[in-house]
Amino acid sequence: MHILIIGAAGMVGRKLTNKLVEEGAADQLTLVDVVTPEAPKGFKGKVAAEAADLAVAGVAEKIVAARPDVIVHLAAIVSGEAEADFDRGYRINLDATRALYEAIRQEGLKSPYKPRLVFTSSIAVFGAPFPDKIGDDYFTTPLTSYGTQKAIGELLLADYSRRGFFDGIGIRLPTVCVRPGKPNKAASGFFSNILREPLAGQEAILPVGEDVRHWHASPRAAVAFLRHAMTMDLTPLGARRNLSMPGLSATVGEQIEALRRIAGEKAVRLIRREPDPVIMKIVSGWPRDFDTKRAAALGFKAESTFDEIIRIHIEDELGGKIG
Repeated sequence: MHILIIGAAGMVGRKLTNKLVEEGAADQLTLVDVVTPEAPKGFKGKVAAEAADLAVAGVAEKIVAARPDVIVHLAAIVSGEAEADFDRGYRINLDATRALYEAIRQEGLKSPYKPRLVFTSSIAVFGAPFPDKIGDDYFTTPLTSYGTQKAIGELLLADYSRRGFFDGIGIRLPTVCVRPGKPNKAASGFFSNILREPLAGQEAILPVGEDVRHWHASPRAAVAFLRHAMTMDLTPLGARRNLSMPGLSATVGEQIEALRRIAGEKAVRLIRREPDPVIMKIVSGWPRDFDTKRAAALGFKAESTFDEIIRIHIEDELGGKIG
């Protein structure tokens, strides 16, 4: 199987690539990002890793010409950056996505070609006010440019799938927590920062109140969502090709209590409260809890406690030890 991962240099892209290699799920990998992704170690099949910008004319067509069986579209700029730079957000998050979809359609006009396409969307497609739990039937009214770009990508995916140009599924990822590595420009980054840095013995900034509630899943769960979406039977989806992934609804205070249980008071004292009105405004329009019975019935699973999410980070990123 030939698998193309767009956004392969990112955290989830790297973890997905390693999982595919570990499982022997592909004999050919094409890894694409705006910087050249690292080729996976131990992969015995054919691999191509290249830097490419899908928003540039002709680039998507060149990448799709190899006719991969499965295409995983992870590439995007994050919420805070998309909000700060309107033009760049639409160029990367929307124009590049449309270019990819259209390149697949054009390739299929030459001779039959219908790949599986997995599009990573976001819970940012929903905007306040919310019901207590957001179901898949709730209307999408995003309150950020990032959410708008993802919502348009969902609509296009459903239409291109309906027309038979590819077999697509859009998965709305929860906020991935705890993200390894350094803080990024995502407005949601503090959810990971207040756990990751204290676990490593470093100070973290908390820009919102402890009553802020949000929807989370671990990096391990995010990769499992993608793996399942790559191979599952999509017939039960019908025309409703986009769905919210399972996750865990928790307040910042509940996150901190989980950190206290696992790493003690010393780690909690490393969290410094520093309110940020910009972040607080963005977060106030985000969804807090979901009804994901539809995804669960289709075989998607996530964590049920924040203690579990923190322990996964310690196991996967810290070698089982707290700094």
